Amino acid sequence: MRKYVDLIRHTFYFDGEDFAVQNGELYFHGVQLAPIVEQYGTPLRFTYLPKISQNIQKAKSLFASAMQKVGYEGKYNYCYCTKSSHFSFVVEEAIKNQIGLETSSAFDLEIIMALHRKGLIDKNQTILHNGYKDPTYTAAIRQILHSGFQNSIPILDHTSEIEAYEGAPLTQIGLRLATDEEPHMQFYTSRLGIPLKELLAFYEQRLKNQSTIKLKLLHFFVNAGIKDTVHFWSELNKIVYTYCELRKICPDLSILDIGGGFPIKDSLGFQYDYEYMTDSIVKNIKQVCDEHNVPVPDIYTEFGSFTVGESGGIIFSVLEKKQQNDKELWYMLDGSLITHLPDVWGMNQKFIMLAVNNWENDYHHVHLGGRTCDSMDYYTSEKHIAKIMLPKSDSKQYIGFFNTGAYQESLGGYGGIQHCLIPAARHVIIDRDSQGEIHHHLFRDQQNSAEMLKILGYAQ
Repeated sequence: MRKYVDLIRHTFYFDGEDFAVQNGELYFHGVQLAPIVEQYGTPLRFTYLPKISQNIQKAKSLFASAMQKVGYEGKYNYCYCTKSSHFSFVVEEAIKNQIGLETSSAFDLEIIMALHRKGLIDKNQTILHNGYKDPTYTAAIRQILHSGFQNSIPILDHTSEIEAYEGAPLTQIGLRLATDEEPHMQFYTSRLGIPLKELLAFYEQRLKNQSTIKLKLLHFFVNAGIKDTVHFWSELNKIVYTYCELRKICPDLSILDIGGGFPIKDSLGFQYDYEYMTDSIVKNIKQVCDEHNVPVPDIYTEFGSFTVGESGGIIFSVLEKKQQNDKELWYMLDGSLITHLPDVWGMNQKFIMLAVNNWENDYHHVHLGGRTCDSMDYYTSEKHIAKIMLPKSDSKQYIGFFNTGAYQESLGGYGGIQHCLIPAARHVIIDRDSQGEIHHHLFRDQQNSAEMLKILGYAQ
């Protein structure tokens, strides 16, 4: 077994819904990638739009099934947190699935208004306004409220934020409960949200007798995500018990927003039991509410990476093979791991990395090097093994990183100045029509020098 295709197939359950190989070339969700790369060139970032809707519908189905199993009388509402990817084609694909949106800054509200002007959402759209809010953000929220968005819900991050909405039209608000962090963190409690010891008193003193502001939602978010850990279940139970205590004195409270955190596939060996976790969440919420004799809440989630992460990828060409010593062979890429995949450098994040072509060739151990002058611009291991194996080749070699659709463009400063003035990659959108036929087009070409010089003040 020396062929690359044999290595992958004998190591993983490989050929499936997301990846397959035919005639030595990689297919991503049935899309043959090599011809697209040859048409547009590299570095090439791409988004496969159908995967966005597929994951949204998967979550909706999971929660519907979980609720049916236990006779849960509340509803489920899927919200997409736009910060994961603000691109119009991502948000527009997501809202085709009758979902809510979650914002995190004042500029997000400009996106909401743009979608409304295009007729893609109406003023009944569910919009959750999360995050720590500066005056510009709260002013934009007030404007949304005054313009008639009936299901726009500011989620208070601190108690004094309530002052920003007093005097606005009849307003539904949420409260974010500060969660405790995992033991390895450098602090005990999240900087975001209202401490539990303040929350009940805040309702009694500031909200209970309000005539125009109604407490509708209670929210929490576990930074580590939705995982089968003592920490997650402890934090979930804490917010459910808090919901029950508040619901007894606040009949308007009807929504429990459990945030985001469904993981995405970051390795061919990835395993996660989505059904078990969803069933357990719904069962736990119902059990605690039944014990306290209060109505179960509607459940909201704010999935970002889960919505868009698995729709994206980026493909590089190998420019040169450099044998630096007896053991270390470098494949030098025509892009940068630092600028094009900033989570690799900043968080040691691993993505699925695969050859796009030459799968019938023998394989060998290599390192991947980016083309900045920074010594940290490299990728030398995968999630499942502390090395990289790729095909031997004397011809053109393409290397793909997959499930990179969340956060990489925004963290990398898309369209701006990047390390060593490495340009942002060209971006191609891949979609299927109603007959299942594949179509693709160039969303934006590779950034050029004139764009960078203008930003830097050199352009006349």
